Amino acid sequence: MSVLSTVPATRAEPAPSFLEFVLIIAFMMALGSMSIDNLLPAFDPIRADYGLASTNEVQLILTVYMIGFAIMQLFYGPFSDIIGRRPTLMVGLIIFAIGSFIALFSTSFEMLLLARLIQGMGAAATRILSVAIVRDRFQGREMARVMSLTMMVFIIVPIFAPSIGSLILLFGTWHTIFVSMLVLAVLLALWFGRRMPETLRPEYRMPFSVQRITDGARRCLSQRVTVGYATAMGLMFGALMGYLGSTQQIFETEVYGLGAIFPVVFGSLAAVMGIASFINSRLVRRLGMRRLSHFGICGYVLFSAAMLAVALAYGGKPPLLVFAVTLAGCQFLFSLTMPNFNTMAMEPLGDIAGTASSLIGFYTTILGTLAGLAISQSFDGSVLPLAIGFLAAGLCAFVTVLVTERGKLFQPHHADPLPSAEAFGGH
Repeated sequence: MSVLSTVPATRAEPAPSFLEFVLIIAFMMALGSMSIDNLLPAFDPIRADYGLASTNEVQLILTVYMIGFAIMQLFYGPFSDIIGRRPTLMVGLIIFAIGSFIALFSTSFEMLLLARLIQGMGAAATRILSVAIVRDRFQGREMARVMSLTMMVFIIVPIFAPSIGSLILLFGTWHTIFVSMLVLAVLLALWFGRRMPETLRPEYRMPFSVQRITDGARRCLSQRVTVGYATAMGLMFGALMGYLGSTQQIFETEVYGLGAIFPVVFGSLAAVMGIASFINSRLVRRLGMRRLSHFGICGYVLFSAAMLAVALAYGGKPPLLVFAVTLAGCQFLFSLTMPNFNTMAMEPLGDIAGTASSLIGFYTTILGTLAGLAISQSFDGSVLPLAIGFLAAGLCAFVTVLVTERGKLFQPHHADPLPSAEAFGGH
């Protein structure tokens, strides 16, 4: 008998295909998106249950979620660089589940806000770990391609999330929506746990050291490209958060009064973003991240200026089709910028991907949440605050990119880092 035959077989390491890898990462990102978008139809029932005076108050369930989301991003990245990506994600999912459970039994609006804060603290792990895991496997334009494909799948969620939320409300209360979030967290934990291997390379694993974490943070802040593109990304994210915060009031109730048709319009606009992400994934390896993202930010400024002009021309309430076209143009161009901005910000920091993802995520989320809060809380029964917010965010992001590139936009595509030479799953 062979000696080898007496050795017990070891459990094979899970090895997802490229498609399954993208789907798992998209599911991770979608959990956070679902936790926002499927609650949008529940704004009015929540306001009625707690006797809130203004619909603007209900927007706080998005704001506190994003505050928790932002704060915890500082911890998950360094933590994952120490103990690995898999256990860190599981910790985040447990925290998210605790927040969902508290929301089910919330007896006051303040208790619901606490539950949302905890949910956001847990969901932050999905954002940080998704970026870090992709960076563990890919770099350069290949990473941008994977992020675009992930975003394309991820954006499918907003297409259906409000409709799912509305459907749940037909058969239950807004509490039932939190049950669905709890179920999704369990499903993600099972899928990820069974199929996704540990992607942190042994040579990149760091022992716990405050000094090393501090050195990593200092390195992030010393990278001009990282700081510049993270700032631009945060500003663009602020416009998106302003849109999410006020979209229910704009489309469903106060401006256009679409009622039950609201999820259809919301989903159609999200579909435009998905199409843009797919186009980006097809073009980025040929044209480069800089060229595509610079085209995107320039076009975004032009479309947001057109949105503001239309809003002013019609006293803040332009025809639905006209407003939707300009908004769709902004969302399309938004999706040409964000994956590429994120990739360029992360590119110099592959050996500290977890820490870098944390710092970039914290910074962009805080910046975006505050900017988005300013936009959504300015809602006055018209689309003017949103249009002004889009244009302001776009212009500030454009100037930031201009400064980051030292005034040289649309660099030749060879200025981008070359795709990774690694085969998928290889080291």
